[in-house]
Order: sequence, then structure tokens, then C-alpha cells
Amino acid sequence: MGNLFRSEEMTLCQLFLQSEAAYACVSELGELGLVQFRDLNPDVNAFQRKFVNEVRRCDEMERKLRYLEKEIKKDGIPMLDTGENPEAPQPREMIDLEATFEKLENELREVNQNAEALKRNFLELTELKHILRKTQVFFDEHEGGLNPTESMTRALISDDSVARQTPSGPVQLGFVAGVILRERIPAFERMLWRACRGNVFLRQAEIESPLEDPSNGDNVFKSVFIIFFQGDQLKTRVKKICEGFRATLYPCPEAPADRREMAMGVMTRLEDLNTVLGQTQDHRHRVLVAAAKNIKNWFVKVRKIKAIYHTLNLFNLDVTQKCLIAECWVPVLDLETIQLALRRGTERSGSSVPPILNRMESFEDPPTYNRTNKFTHGFQVLIDSYGVATYREVNPAPYTIITFPFLFAVMFGDLGHGMIMAMFGAWMVLREKPLAAKKSDSEIWNIFFGGRYIILLMGMFSMYTGFVYNDTFSKSLNVFGSYWSVNYNASTVMSNKDLQLNPSTTDYQQYPYPIGLDPVWQVAENKIIFMNAYKMKISIIIGVFQMLFGVCLSLWNFIYFQRRISIYCEFIPQIIFLCFLFLYMVILMFVKWTNYGPSTGDVKTGPYCAPSILITFINMVLFKTNSAPAVCDAYMYSGQQAFQMLLVVVALICIPWMLFAKPALILRNKRKMHVPLNSNHHNHAMGSENGDAEAALSQAQVPPPLPPHKEEEEHDVGELFIHQGIHTIEYVLGSVSHTASYLRLWALSLAHAQLSEVLWNMVLRNGLMFEGWVGGIALYITFAIWATLTIAILVLMEGLSAFLHCLRLHWVEFQSKFYQGMGYHFQPFSFEAILDSAAQGPEE
Repeated sequence: MGNLFRSEEMTLCQLFLQSEAAYACVSELGELGLVQFRDLNPDVNAFQRKFVNEVRRCDEMERKLRYLEKEIKKDGIPMLDTGENPEAPQPREMIDLEATFEKLENELREVNQNAEALKRNFLELTELKHILRKTQVFFDEHEGGLNPTESMTRALISDDSVARQTPSGPVQLGFVAGVILRERIPAFERMLWRACRGNVFLRQAEIESPLEDPSNGDNVFKSVFIIFFQGDQLKTRVKKICEGFRATLYPCPEAPADRREMAMGVMTRLEDLNTVLGQTQDHRHRVLVAAAKNIKNWFVKVRKIKAIYHTLNLFNLDVTQKCLIAECWVPVLDLETIQLALRRGTERSGSSVPPILNRMESFEDPPTYNRTNKFTHGFQVLIDSYGVATYREVNPAPYTIITFPFLFAVMFGDLGHGMIMAMFGAWMVLREKPLAAKKSDSEIWNIFFGGRYIILLMGMFSMYTGFVYNDTFSKSLNVFGSYWSVNYNASTVMSNKDLQLNPSTTDYQQYPYPIGLDPVWQVAENKIIFMNAYKMKISIIIGVFQMLFGVCLSLWNFIYFQRRISIYCEFIPQIIFLCFLFLYMVILMFVKWTNYGPSTGDVKTGPYCAPSILITFINMVLFKTNSAPAVCDAYMYSGQQAFQMLLVVVALICIPWMLFAKPALILRNKRKMHVPLNSNHHNHAMGSENGDAEAALSQAQVPPPLPPHKEEEEHDVGELFIHQGIHTIEYVLGSVSHTASYLRLWALSLAHAQLSEVLWNMVLRNGLMFEGWVGGIALYITFAIWATLTIAILVLMEGLSAFLHCLRLHWVEFQSKFYQGMGYHFQPFSFEAILDSAAQGPEE
């Protein structure tokens, strides 16, 4: 049970493993996840370590698996995840895995290359098919005289207005046909016009269906074009322009019969290619489906092998090269479990030499290890976000499980809003396994899901405080009826808007409401005044008790670490200062609540004579006399003024006590032992335990040195007093500011209640003012708006605000009293952690 309230006791161990058994033993420790190895080769380059070749082989296998995974995802094939956790394969099995991955990669690459070549051929034939179809339309128009612009075109591209005759016959126009991306057509046409000075004629037609690019699989839109020109010079120029615009040119026969024959041949080849492409895709699909069944397990195996060899690279070889030596941090309670795991690894490897695990003495600070489960993990994360606990100091997480949702609920108290939050948290808790299996990449969702138990408790506690406040969506629950009654007649009530009920008469039943607030306060005009007085005092009471609890936890730390000077010079004056001033103020609140009231029958103890706690406390600190009306007593009890002056004087004496006592005792003890107050001893005394002569002297196992130089001693003494002065000022001023800081409990509770009331009055109330079918429609619309704003503003935004304020109260006001947070995490070699981080990491 002790380990629940402070971190695990850790020990540094030295581990000796036979080389043949090292792999299996480290594998067993990785499954266990309880050993943090230290790097014994910090000065050795990563590429010069013993197992660097094995790590490289694992990297290569991972690369091949990522390639397979990418191809599987591209085809939309589901990867089977059975949830199995296969053991790390033996080193000899790496060869089989490498051969399997090599075969799959080569086969898949060959299939992809063949498929790409076939698709490229298919694309060319498809483009040629469209060229033959579109150009046939062009030629048919020319031969049939369907387009009267043909004669004009002949005139434009010839020297004469009619076709010029030569000795060998009329001038023949040449042409080229091809395919170009549709978006390049305008620029292509302008370039042809400018480069050829208008001596070419371009016809183009769009290909309606998109074509697949074989290099990346994207769909592209293209157009067919045909360019008429005269002469070889223009032909060369046109081809260069086509090449520059990456247009693909295809041969197109001039004779109609040749074009029809080529078109038939193209169609036949396209049919054959379709058949071959289908067979290729089927073969590729079969290969990927077979790989998809095992790829998850393959990833686990390869990552485990790689993690093992990474860990083995941290080890040292002995002089005989037959034994590996490691140093590791382990929890003391798990030493036997670790020994059993090492024994299993030795048996698996077939080694006859048992591993040796020796505990070592170390002056290095051990890592901090707090055992958690799925319930406590979220609360531990809240604490560690402020700072990881110093080794073996008190862990605030168990207390935070109660105090955090309770302080949140004080600010968020509303039965309806708390129910919404609790239902959301309960849904995440009940559907924990299927939601965790989805492994979402959304950071916001992962934060919510990781804190599902925190959300559930915050919602449940908010329901409780909402019931105490008797506040449900800004309305009251009339469970036990009201203990107030209206004794005026009907005419008086109807003619007077501002009537008061006297609690000293029969208007009030003279005994408390069973639980929480009377529902009549929800409709009272002075509700805010009453609630403010109540919540302000409750906030101060909660704050003072939590700070006192934090100071008491510091005593637990001092006792555990045997820091007697810190108990006498820090804890005692701190607890006296806090109790004599702020706990006394809390006691005055209870005295006022119990001794002053409307039904006491005595004027001096009636509401008129009830003193202000704030004014009383200010007068107490300033040594002023309380003032009161003639019929009232200035003080709550006899001798109050003298007693209060005594409390303030003793509290003021505690300030120099905290400031000077501890450094003076440390100096006296060190001079008595002739130990110099050098920087090393000072850091230990003031840093690790915030000062203690016994702890420093236990480290001084050296002969008494010569007295230190006077200037050096004065410098160290000054530093010691400055350090203690900072802590004293921080505590004294912090006690005042931290007490006032707890008033945020009242402020946020008031803001939440007022926002809820404003939302009801300005939105939902308007929907309830209509009658008939119009009222139904209006209520439907206003309820949708009200519900949306309630979730978005009052639950999410106000919930986040209350969460952050509650976090601050724990980190600053509570933990500053006892928590140093100067440790570092225990990061064991764990396959589970490695696989989780690999699964959440970015895809490469």
C-alpha cells in the first residue's frame, strides 16, 4: 500500500549474460517491461557497435514491410489484426523472414513493372484509337465538302488563292496527329500560330472519358489534335513544338482504307491487352491478400528483433568476448519476477550458464516509477505534466483522484450539465475496448479518451454539487418541498413586488433543509447575495484545508527522508503560520454561523450584530480594535482581541524562524564536524532535500580537510541564506495569495450559474411562450439552439475553463507545499511501449 502513495523503490543492478543466451534473455525482459537499461557505450558511435549489422538488416526488413503495407492500402485490402502478440523470433529465423520479404518485394515490383508497361501500352493504343476516330471525322468533312471553311484554309496555307500547280501536280499538305493534355491546348495553339506565322491549320477535339496515367494512376483529360502544314521546314518546327508541350504524336495513314484497317488492328490489340491486364491485376491482388493476412505479425516480429539488438548495443563485452555486461534500473519488488524471466530466456536459448543479476550501490538519483492502471493513469499524467516526482517523495496522484473532480465540481456544479458529462465519460468507459481498438489519429479524441475516467468522475461530482446547489439547467428541484412559507394575504402579494420573508417568524420552519439549498432561493431576488456569501466562505474553507493537507504531506516527506532539521525549521513554523492566521479565520466563519442567527432571541447575537469576518481578520493583522454599534458586542467572544494579537505575534515570529534557523543549524553542525560548506555539500543539502545537515554529513566520508578560505565560506553562507530567504518569502506571501486564489471556486461557480440562467431566459424561455402548433415548431427550434449552446458553451467551454483552473489549484496552491517534481521517468525496455509508439508514429 505504501507504494501507492510514493514511487517504487528502485535499485541499480549489474547483469551478466552469456553471449548465446543474451538475445533470449533480453526478449523475455522486453515482454516483462520492468527493466531500464543504461548505455555503457556512450562514447561509441552508433555505426561502430557490435550489433549494428543486425539493426541494419531489421531496418531493411521494415522498409520492405512498409512497401508492402503501402501497396496493400493502395488496393484497399483490409489488413487482418487478430490482436496476437507473437514472441520475438530467434536470430536464425531472421534469414527466413528476410527471404520471405525479399521474394514478396521482388514479385510485387515485377508485377507492378509489368502492369505499368501494359498500362502504358494500353494508353498509347487508346489514344491512337481516339486519334483514328477523330481524324476520320476531319477527313470526312474535307472530302464531303461539309465544311465551307476548307477552301478558305487551302487559300490561307497556299501561296495563291487557289491550289498552286507544279510540274508534278497540285501541292500536297502534310499533317501530324497526336494527343495533348487538355489544359495545354490554348498555349499550344498560340505557340503554333506565333512560331509558324499562321501558316498551319490546327483542328482539335476533346476525348470525353478520362485516361489513366500509368506512372501514378491519376485520371487525366486529353484532347486529340491534327495539324496541317506545307513543307519540311514547318514540319520540323511543328514537331519541336509538340515535343516541348509533351504532346504524343502517332502515325495516321492518309488513305481511308488504311485508317480503317489500323483501327481494327488497334481494337483487337486493346481487347488482348485488357485480358492480360486483368490477369496481372488478379495475380497482384492475390499476392497482396496473402501478405495482408500476416503483415501485422511481421511488423511485430521485426520491431521486436530490432528493439532487442538496439538494447544489446547498450551492453559491454567482457575481456573474453563470451559474456555481455549490462547495468539497469529495476523495481526492488520485481527482482524475483525479473530473475524468473532471465531463467526462462536461458532455458529457451539452451545455455547451461545461468545469468547473474547483482544489486549495486549508486549515488545517482534513481528514476521515478509510479505503478498505474487504466483508472489511475490519467490522474498520474496530470501530476507528471507539472513535473515528475523526485525519487520516493510523496505522490499526489492518489489524493488528486478525489480532490481534482471535487474542486472541478465546486466550480461546475449543475446537475444537468454534470449528467451530460458523466454520460459521455460512462459511454467511453463502457465501450473502452472497441474504442481503444480503433486507434484514432485525432489528437483531441485521444486526449478525451485518455481522460475518460477523469471526465466520468468530474461529471458525477458535478451532479452531486449541482444537487447541493439545487441547480439543474438554472432551475431548482423541489424534492423535499420548501421550508419557507408566505404568510401574506393574496392582495398584499399581488400589489407588492418586493416582499421579504422573516426567518425569525413562522415564515421559516426553523430547522435546516435536508440536503443542499431550499428551492425557493432560485426565485428569490437576493439569490446572488446569498449564494455569494455562501460560496465565498466555502471556497476559503476548502482552500485552507487543502493547503494544510499539503503542508502535512511535507512532514511525511521529511520523516521518510529523515530530515529532522527540516521538520523543526520548516514544517513547524509553516503549520503554525498557516493555522494561527488562516485556519483561525475559518474557525471564525463556523463561530459566526453557529452563534449568530435570526432566531436566537438576543439582539447581540442577531443578524444586525453579526461581525464581518473579513473586517475582523484585517483588524487582527493590523492590530486594530473592532468597531460595532452600541447595542452589539465588538467581538465574538471574551478575550478575542488579546488572543488574536497573540496569534499574530506568534505567526510573525515564525517568519524569522523559517528564515534563519535552518541555515544557522546547518552552519553550526558543519563547523562542529569541520566539513567545508563547499558547493557540492551545499547543493546536496539545499537541492535534494531542501536542506539537512544529517544528509550532508552522511556523504562526508573523507578526512577532515583544512578550514575553507574565508571569502569562499562567506560566499557560500550568503548563498545559503539567500536560498532560504527565497523559500521563506515564497511561503509567506504564497499563503496569502494562495488563499485568495481559491476564491476562483466561487467566481467560476457564479459565472457558470449566471450563464446557464441567461441561456434559459433568452433562448428556451422564448420557445415556451407560444401556444398551439406554432408553439410546437417554436419550441423545436429554440430547444435545438438551446441544446447546442448548452453543449458548446456551458459543457465544453465552461468545462475546459473549470478544468484549467482546477489544474492550477493543484499544481500551484496544493503541490507547492510539499512537491518538488525534480525527478525523471522510469522508461523500461518494453515491447508493448515500443509497439504502441510505432503504431501511433507517422507513416514513413
